Amino acid sequence: MKARRKSPVSLAHRIRVDAHAAWLAARDPRTPWYARLFGLVITAYALSPIDLIPDFIPVLGLIDDAVLIPFGIWLFLKMVPEGVFEEHRITAAAAAERPGSALGAAMVVALWVAALVLVTWLWALDYR
Repeated sequence: MKARRKSPVSLAHRIRVDAHAAWLAARDPRTPWYARLFGLVITAYALSPIDLIPDFIPVLGLIDDAVLIPFGIWLFLKMVPEGVFEEHRITAAAAAERPGSALGAAMVVALWVAALVLVTWLWALDYR
């Protein structure tokens, strides 16, 4: 029987893990102040819904995230002392493997249902 090859990790997963690791490394006291500031800017950009090129623009909207964030993390790696980022990358990868919260998912579903009920109720009102 043929052994199953482990599927390659997607770029989005790697960016998410590295952005989390950059946030952790930016909070580490061993990281110089300028690297901390840059790391916080990179992680804020990665988590921010506001992009230089909006995501709804076909192709270009997603390419800016696939290029700018890895480039920023690469620069951040050059500023951080040896071994600090790798240590936090292991922590971030372990956090990415944990299952999501059922309570958090239930809260999101409840908010969407409440929004749907509100929109339906407002639509059904007679505005005469």
